[in-house]
Amino acid sequence: MLRHEFQPGKLVAGSFLILAGVIYAGDAGDAWETPWFVVIPVVIGGLCLAGAVGALTRAIRRRRAVGRTKPAGPQPMEPVEPVEPN
Repeated sequence: MLRHEFQPGKLVAGSFLILAGVIYAGDAGDAWETPWFVVIPVVIGGLCLAGAVGALTRAIRRRRAVGRTKPAGPQPMEPVEPVEPN
């Protein structure tokens, strides 16, 4: 059961930010030497890719929604008119 819609742009952005953290963690743990400026292209590239994926996702969802007559999910109930007592 889905509680919210899947947003692949956030997944891409998160994975690139995790990659940046791993790069810095490897440098801090003396696993390798990383210059300070290496992470900047990784983060900027990841955010640009996430933006492109988000825009593509929105375009696809908007195109699919054009053919639908009713939105998916539960519909609100219509108001009921009060009944007068006899």
